[in-house]
Amino acid sequence: MAVPFVQSGRDDEAEADEWLARVRRNLSVLASRKKQLFNRRVSVGDLLSERTDNAADYGFGEGTTMYDNVLVLGRVHVGRHTWIGPGCILDGSGGGLRIGDHCSISAGVQIYTHQTVRRSVSMGVEPIEYAPTSIGNGVYLGPNVVIQMGVNIGDRAVVGANSFVNRDIGPGLRAFGTPARIQSSV
Repeated sequence: MAVPFVQSGRDDEAEADEWLARVRRNLSVLASRKKQLFNRRVSVGDLLSERTDNAADYGFGEGTTMYDNVLVLGRVHVGRHTWIGPGCILDGSGGGLRIGDHCSISAGVQIYTHQTVRRSVSMGVEPIEYAPTSIGNGVYLGPNVVIQMGVNIGDRAVVGANSFVNRDIGPGLRAFGTPARIQSSV
C-alpha cells in the first residue's frame, strides 16, 4: 500500500516533511476555531471529531456528548443529555454498564464491570469476575472517581472527586472518600 504523501520521482523525506507541515497547518486552523468557539485546547482526536458524533457512534442517547479519548469496552448504554469528560473508561465487558439521562461523568472517571484480582493472585486458576454496574439519572461523578464492578448508584446522587466506590449509593445521596462513604443527602 502506498503512503498517501509519497509520489514517484520525488525525495521521500522532503515530501513527507511537506505533508506533515500541511497537516500541522490544518490542525492549527482547527485548534484556532475550537479556541475561538469554546475557549479551550483539545487533543487532535477532538479537533477531528465532534463530541455528539462520538456518542452517537456508540448508540448513546440524544444530546449525549463524549470526548474522543474515552475508552468504551463491551456493552455500554448511556441515556440522553449526558456529558462524558476526557480520559474516562466505560467498561461494559462484564454484564453491561448502564448510565442514565442528564449525568455528568467528569474527567478521568473509571467505571468497571469486571475485575481480575482473583484470577491474577490464583495464577490463572480462578476466573475473571463480572457484574453489571448501573448509574442512575441525574448523577454527578466528580473527577477521577473509580466505580467497582457490580455497584449501583441511584438517581440524583453525587460522588465527590477522587472517590473509590465499592458499594451501592442510594438515590439523592452525596458520597466521597476512599472508600466512598455517605456524607449527606443532596
